[in-house]
Amino acid sequence: MIRQMSGERIFVQAIRHYCANHGIAVDVRAGGWLIAMRRGAARHFAFGYDIGLNSAIAHRLANDKSATAEVLMLEGVPCIHHQLFLNPKLGETIVGAGWRDAMLVLLHDNPQGVVVKPNEGTSGRSVLMATTEAELDHAAGEVFSMSAGLVISPYVAIEQEVRVILLDGVPLVVYSKQRGSDWRHNLDAGAQPVLVEDGEVRTACVTLAIDAAGAIGITFASIDLVRVDGAWQVLEINSGVMTEALAKLHPELVQATYGAALDRVFGDPR
Repeated sequence: MIRQMSGERIFVQAIRHYCANHGIAVDVRAGGWLIAMRRGAARHFAFGYDIGLNSAIAHRLANDKSATAEVLMLEGVPCIHHQLFLNPKLGETIVGAGWRDAMLVLLHDNPQGVVVKPNEGTSGRSVLMATTEAELDHAAGEVFSMSAGLVISPYVAIEQEVRVILLDGVPLVVYSKQRGSDWRHNLDAGAQPVLVEDGEVRTACVTLAIDAAGAIGITFASIDLVRVDGAWQVLEINSGVMTEALAKLHPELVQATYGAALDRVFGDPR
Protein backbone atom coordinates (compact mmCIF):
# COMPACT_ATOMS: atom_id res chain seq x y z
CA MET A 1 0.00 0.00 0.00
CA ILE A 2 1.02 3.61 -0.54
CA ARG A 3 3.10 4.92 2.37
CA GLN A 4 1.90 8.44 3.12
CA MET A 5 4.94 9.32 5.25
CA SER A 6 7.45 8.53 2.51
CA GLY A 7 9.31 11.42 0.89
CA GLU A 8 8.58 10.03 -2.58
CA ARG A 9 5.68 11.22 -4.70
CA ILE A 10 2.51 9.13 -4.53
CA PHE A 11 3.00 8.32 -8.22
CA VAL A 12 6.38 6.72 -7.53
CA GLN A 13 5.13 4.84 -4.48
CA ALA A 14 2.18 3.43 -6.40
CA ILE A 15 4.44 2.18 -9.19
CA ARG A 16 6.84 0.60 -6.69
CA HIS A 17 3.91 -1.16 -4.96
CA TYR A 18 2.49 -2.45 -8.24
CA CYS A 19 5.85 -3.70 -9.50
CA ALA A 20 6.62 -5.46 -6.23
CA ASN A 21 3.33 -7.37 -6.47
CA HIS A 22 3.73 -8.30 -10.14
CA GLY A 23 7.33 -9.45 -10.37
CA ILE A 24 8.47 -6.36 -12.22
CA ALA A 25 11.95 -4.93 -11.72
CA VAL A 26 11.81 -1.18 -11.10
CA ASP A 27 14.66 1.32 -11.28
CA VAL A 28 13.89 4.83 -10.04
CA ARG A 29 16.18 7.56 -11.40
CA ALA A 30 16.42 11.35 -11.38
CA GLY A 31 14.78 11.76 -8.00
CA GLY A 32 11.74 9.76 -9.06
CA TRP A 33 11.03 11.66 -12.27
CA LEU A 34 12.23 8.80 -14.48
CA ILE A 35 11.15 5.23 -13.70
CA ALA A 36 12.26 2.18 -15.69
CA MET A 37 10.18 -0.98 -15.34
CA ARG A 38 11.22 -4.36 -16.73
CA ARG A 39 9.51 -7.73 -16.86
CA GLY A 40 11.30 -10.27 -18.97
CA ALA A 41 12.20 -8.70 -22.29
CA ALA A 42 9.60 -5.93 -21.93
CA ARG A 43 10.76 -2.56 -20.65
CA HIS A 44 8.49 0.41 -20.01
CA PHE A 45 9.16 3.90 -18.73
CA ALA A 46 7.24 6.43 -16.68
CA PHE A 47 8.33 10.06 -16.84
CA GLY A 48 7.08 12.83 -14.60
CA TYR A 49 3.43 11.89 -14.11
CA ASP A 50 3.15 10.21 -17.51
CA ILE A 51 2.76 6.44 -17.29
CA GLY A 52 3.37 5.91 -21.00
CA LEU A 53 -0.07 5.00 -22.33
CA ASN A 54 -0.77 8.07 -24.45
CA SER A 55 0.39 8.69 -28.00
CA ALA A 56 2.92 11.46 -28.53
CA ILE A 57 0.37 13.73 -30.24
CA ALA A 58 -2.30 13.19 -27.58
CA HIS A 59 0.27 13.92 -24.88
CA ARG A 60 1.38 17.13 -26.61
CA LEU A 61 -2.16 18.33 -27.21
CA ALA A 62 -3.14 17.74 -23.59
CA ASN A 63 -0.07 19.57 -22.32
CA ASP A 64 -0.90 22.60 -24.47
CA LYS A 65 -3.95 24.43 -23.09
CA SER A 66 -4.48 26.46 -26.25
CA ALA A 67 -4.24 23.45 -28.55
CA THR A 68 -6.61 21.46 -26.34
CA ALA A 69 -9.21 24.21 -26.50
CA GLU A 70 -8.86 24.55 -30.27
CA VAL A 71 -9.34 20.81 -30.84
CA LEU A 72 -12.31 20.65 -28.47
CA MET A 73 -13.97 23.56 -30.26
CA LEU A 74 -13.36 21.86 -33.61
CA GLU A 75 -15.12 18.75 -32.28
CA GLY A 76 -17.99 20.71 -30.73
CA VAL A 77 -17.06 19.83 -27.14
CA PRO A 78 -18.00 22.67 -24.73
CA CYS A 79 -14.86 24.21 -23.24
CA ILE A 80 -13.32 27.34 -21.77
CA HIS A 81 -11.44 29.12 -24.56
CA HIS A 82 -7.71 29.70 -24.02
CA GLN A 83 -6.04 32.13 -26.42
CA LEU A 84 -2.30 31.68 -26.95
CA PHE A 85 0.30 34.46 -26.75
CA LEU A 86 3.95 33.68 -27.40
CA ASN A 87 6.71 35.29 -25.37
CA PRO A 88 7.86 38.50 -27.12
CA LYS A 89 11.45 37.47 -26.36
CA LEU A 90 11.06 34.97 -29.20
CA GLY A 91 11.20 37.92 -31.59
CA GLU A 92 8.74 39.97 -33.63
CA THR A 93 9.04 37.65 -36.63
CA ILE A 94 7.53 34.82 -34.59
CA VAL A 95 5.30 36.71 -32.17
CA GLY A 96 4.14 39.62 -34.31
CA ALA A 97 3.85 43.26 -33.35
CA GLY A 98 0.28 43.38 -32.07
CA TRP A 99 0.39 40.85 -29.23
CA ARG A 100 -0.22 43.37 -26.43
CA ASP A 101 -3.07 45.07 -28.29
CA ALA A 102 -4.69 41.66 -28.73
CA MET A 103 -4.41 41.07 -24.98
CA LEU A 104 -6.09 44.40 -24.30
CA VAL A 105 -8.94 43.47 -26.65
CA LEU A 106 -9.57 40.35 -24.56
CA LEU A 107 -9.54 42.41 -21.37
CA HIS A 108 -11.96 44.92 -22.92
CA ASP A 109 -14.28 42.13 -24.08
CA ASN A 110 -14.29 40.56 -20.61
CA PRO A 111 -14.91 43.35 -18.11
CA GLN A 112 -15.35 40.79 -15.33
CA GLY A 113 -11.66 39.99 -15.77
CA VAL A 114 -9.37 37.50 -17.47
CA VAL A 115 -7.17 34.69 -16.22
CA VAL A 116 -3.53 34.53 -17.32
CA LYS A 117 -1.49 31.33 -16.98
CA PRO A 118 1.31 29.40 -18.67
CA ASN A 119 0.24 27.56 -21.80
CA GLU A 120 1.91 24.44 -20.43
CA GLY A 121 2.04 23.32 -16.84
CA THR A 122 -0.14 22.12 -13.99
CA SER A 123 -0.96 22.70 -10.32
CA GLY A 124 -2.12 26.28 -10.77
CA ARG A 125 1.35 27.79 -10.70
CA SER A 126 1.45 31.40 -11.93
CA VAL A 127 -2.31 31.48 -12.53
CA LEU A 128 -3.23 35.14 -12.19
CA MET A 129 -6.38 37.18 -12.53
CA ALA A 130 -6.45 40.63 -14.14
CA THR A 131 -9.20 43.23 -14.30
CA THR A 132 -7.11 46.26 -15.26
CA GLU A 133 -4.45 47.03 -17.85
CA ALA A 134 -1.81 47.30 -15.13
CA GLU A 135 -2.78 43.92 -13.65
CA LEU A 136 -2.70 42.36 -17.10
CA ASP A 137 0.78 43.71 -17.80
CA HIS A 138 2.00 42.43 -14.43
CA ALA A 139 0.48 38.99 -14.96
CA ALA A 140 1.86 38.68 -18.48
CA GLY A 141 5.31 39.75 -17.31
CA GLU A 142 5.34 37.17 -14.52
CA VAL A 143 4.24 34.30 -16.74
CA PHE A 144 6.54 35.28 -19.61
CA SER A 145 9.46 35.35 -17.15
CA MET A 146 9.21 31.57 -16.84
CA SER A 147 7.36 30.40 -19.93
CA ALA A 148 7.62 30.50 -23.70
CA GLY A 149 3.91 31.15 -23.99
CA LEU A 150 0.84 32.06 -22.01
CA VAL A 151 -2.88 31.70 -22.46
CA ILE A 152 -5.65 34.10 -21.55
CA SER A 153 -9.14 32.91 -20.79
CA PRO A 154 -12.19 34.83 -19.60
CA TYR A 155 -12.70 34.85 -15.86
CA VAL A 156 -15.88 32.95 -15.12
CA ALA A 157 -17.75 32.33 -11.89
CA ILE A 158 -17.18 28.61 -11.38
CA GLU A 159 -20.08 27.03 -9.54
CA GLN A 160 -18.43 23.63 -9.29
CA GLU A 161 -15.28 21.93 -10.57
CA VAL A 162 -14.98 18.18 -11.07
CA ARG A 163 -12.04 16.03 -12.13
CA VAL A 164 -12.60 12.77 -13.99
CA ILE A 165 -9.76 10.26 -14.35
CA LEU A 166 -10.37 8.12 -17.42
CA LEU A 167 -8.71 4.98 -18.73
CA ASP A 168 -9.81 3.84 -22.19
CA GLY A 169 -13.04 5.80 -21.80
CA VAL A 170 -13.85 4.24 -18.42
CA PRO A 171 -14.09 6.54 -15.36
CA LEU A 172 -11.80 5.32 -12.58
CA VAL A 173 -12.21 8.30 -10.26
CA VAL A 174 -14.63 11.23 -10.19
CA TYR A 175 -14.20 13.92 -7.54
CA SER A 176 -15.05 17.55 -7.02
CA LYS A 177 -12.63 20.22 -5.88
CA GLN A 178 -14.00 22.06 -2.86
CA ARG A 179 -12.42 25.50 -2.93
CA GLY A 180 -11.07 27.07 0.24
CA SER A 181 -10.34 30.78 0.64
CA ASP A 182 -8.61 31.04 -2.76
CA TRP A 183 -10.63 31.90 -5.90
CA ARG A 184 -8.88 29.06 -7.71
CA HIS A 185 -9.97 25.43 -7.48
CA ASN A 186 -6.44 24.04 -7.75
CA LEU A 187 -5.61 21.34 -5.22
CA ASP A 188 -2.20 22.93 -4.64
CA ALA A 189 -4.03 26.15 -3.71
CA GLY A 190 -5.88 24.43 -0.86
CA ALA A 191 -8.92 22.92 -2.56
CA GLN A 192 -10.04 19.57 -1.13
CA PRO A 193 -11.03 16.51 -3.20
CA VAL A 194 -14.49 15.06 -2.49
CA LEU A 195 -15.67 11.93 -4.31
CA VAL A 196 -18.77 12.44 -6.47
CA GLU A 197 -21.44 9.80 -5.92
CA ASP A 198 -23.63 8.33 -8.65
CA GLY A 199 -26.18 10.82 -9.88
CA GLU A 200 -26.86 13.58 -12.38
CA VAL A 201 -23.62 15.48 -11.80
CA ARG A 202 -21.43 12.41 -12.11
CA THR A 203 -23.21 11.23 -15.25
CA ALA A 204 -22.93 14.63 -16.94
CA CYS A 205 -19.26 15.00 -16.06
CA VAL A 206 -18.28 11.49 -17.14
CA THR A 207 -20.10 11.91 -20.47
CA LEU A 208 -18.36 15.22 -21.19
CA ALA A 209 -14.98 13.85 -20.10
CA ILE A 210 -15.33 10.89 -22.45
CA ASP A 211 -16.17 13.26 -25.31
CA ALA A 212 -13.13 15.40 -24.50
CA ALA A 213 -10.77 12.43 -24.29
CA GLY A 214 -12.10 11.10 -27.59
CA ALA A 215 -11.61 14.47 -29.26
CA ILE A 216 -7.84 14.45 -28.69
CA GLY A 217 -7.45 10.68 -28.73
CA ILE A 218 -6.07 10.30 -25.22
CA THR A 219 -6.08 6.99 -23.33
CA PHE A 220 -5.22 7.81 -19.71
CA ALA A 221 -5.89 11.32 -18.44
CA SER A 222 -7.45 13.50 -15.80
CA ILE A 223 -9.99 15.92 -17.21
CA ASP A 224 -11.07 19.04 -15.36
CA LEU A 225 -14.64 20.21 -15.88
CA VAL A 226 -16.34 23.35 -14.61
CA ARG A 227 -19.98 24.32 -14.28
CA VAL A 228 -20.64 27.90 -15.30
CA ASP A 229 -24.18 29.32 -15.42
CA GLY A 230 -25.49 25.81 -14.92
CA ALA A 231 -23.65 24.30 -17.91
CA TRP A 232 -20.61 22.00 -17.83
CA GLN A 233 -17.50 22.83 -19.87
CA VAL A 234 -14.01 21.37 -20.17
CA LEU A 235 -11.37 23.48 -18.46
CA GLU A 236 -8.32 21.40 -19.36
CA ILE A 237 -7.00 17.90 -19.98
CA ASN A 238 -3.97 16.53 -18.16
CA SER A 239 -1.92 13.75 -19.75
CA GLY A 240 0.00 13.27 -16.49
CA VAL A 241 -2.38 11.97 -13.83
CA MET A 242 -1.57 13.56 -10.46
CA THR A 243 -3.28 12.22 -7.32
CA GLU A 244 -1.20 13.61 -4.46
CA ALA A 245 -4.09 15.33 -2.67
CA LEU A 246 -6.55 12.51 -3.34
CA ALA A 247 -4.13 9.91 -1.96
CA LYS A 248 -4.19 11.57 1.46
CA LEU A 249 -7.88 10.67 1.77
CA HIS A 250 -8.27 7.63 -0.50
CA PRO A 251 -4.92 5.81 -0.89
CA GLU A 252 -6.57 2.53 -1.91
CA LEU A 253 -8.46 4.23 -4.73
CA VAL A 254 -5.29 5.89 -5.99
CA GLN A 255 -3.40 2.58 -5.92
CA ALA A 256 -6.23 0.90 -7.84
CA THR A 257 -6.21 3.71 -10.43
CA TYR A 258 -2.51 3.46 -11.17
CA GLY A 259 -2.78 -0.32 -10.97
CA ALA A 260 -5.41 -0.37 -13.71
CA ALA A 261 -3.24 1.86 -15.89
CA LEU A 262 -0.18 -0.34 -15.32
CA ASP A 263 -2.23 -3.44 -16.14
CA ARG A 264 -2.87 -1.76 -19.48
CA VAL A 265 0.83 -0.96 -19.90
CA PHE A 266 1.89 -4.55 -19.26
CA GLY A 267 -1.07 -6.13 -21.04
CA ASP A 268 -2.44 -7.77 -17.91
CA PRO A 269 -6.19 -8.48 -17.95
CA ARG A 270 -8.23 -7.34 -15.00
